[in-house]
Amino acid sequence: MPTSADPHFWNALKAQLAARGYVEGRDIVFESRSAEGRFERLPALAEELVRARPDVIVSAATPGVRAAKAATSTIPIVIATAGDPVKMGVAASLSRPGGNVTGVSNISGSTSPKVVELARTTLPKLSRIAFLWNPANPGSAGAAAAARDAATQLGLAVLEFQARVPEEIDSAFASLAKEHTGALVVLSDPFLHGQRGKIASVATVQGVPVFAEVPELPRAGALMSYGPDYIEHFKRAAYYVDRILRGAKPGDLPIEQAAIFALVVNRKTAVALGIKIPAEILLRATEVIE
Repeated sequence: MPTSADPHFWNALKAQLAARGYVEGRDIVFESRSAEGRFERLPALAEELVRARPDVIVSAATPGVRAAKAATSTIPIVIATAGDPVKMGVAASLSRPGGNVTGVSNISGSTSPKVVELARTTLPKLSRIAFLWNPANPGSAGAAAAARDAATQLGLAVLEFQARVPEEIDSAFASLAKEHTGALVVLSDPFLHGQRGKIASVATVQGVPVFAEVPELPRAGALMSYGPDYIEHFKRAAYYVDRILRGAKPGDLPIEQAAIFALVVNRKTAVALGIKIPAEILLRATEVIE
């Protein structure tokens, strides 16, 4: 059923389905495929799933949703999280999607400008900031542009690094070490999410504060994040799966927008980096990792 994303996301969806009475192996069977951050593999994986004739396909991230939609116009597709489905061309509207796609969209747009603001608030002497993003992800260019604009308005010099494979992350950190950049912002992307342990550990060794759009990075050791709570997205996707399995048509189920955002602070990392987190941020934090 699912197509890519970290296991704990899918576990959240499975737990919600279990809470709705679905017993794995008796009432429901899960068949998963992962592109492991290599978006060029998604069309073939989507076609493979379609050939298995599932009752529902659940997909995460814009490239996955597009691949699933290109592979089938009849099997229901539930978005666990992705960009604007109308702009993607997979739904007629949010209120009446039509077709075979529905679910939960992160249509509110990139939170990268807010992350840049948090970096500046946390590091008031910050003068140079770097961005790490995946150009293979169609949504990342817009997020990078929004982050760049926010940094410019704050008077920050900007460095940008692109990464599609792990080796490019290594190259980015090598450049960061030479440039003495004060902070790194990691933009939301499935491949970069999967590399969060590597990013956090190398950043800690180099003494680079890492800010992100997803909670999984500070939970892995980065400094801070602000963005949609994707765990809640996947939990909500279970509602759509349930409705469809009970006979509802996806085209009749309104697409919901992201409504829950999380500010996560890793105070343990802050101490290791010698950074004092401002009280105003700690008061607003939805999660503080000690």
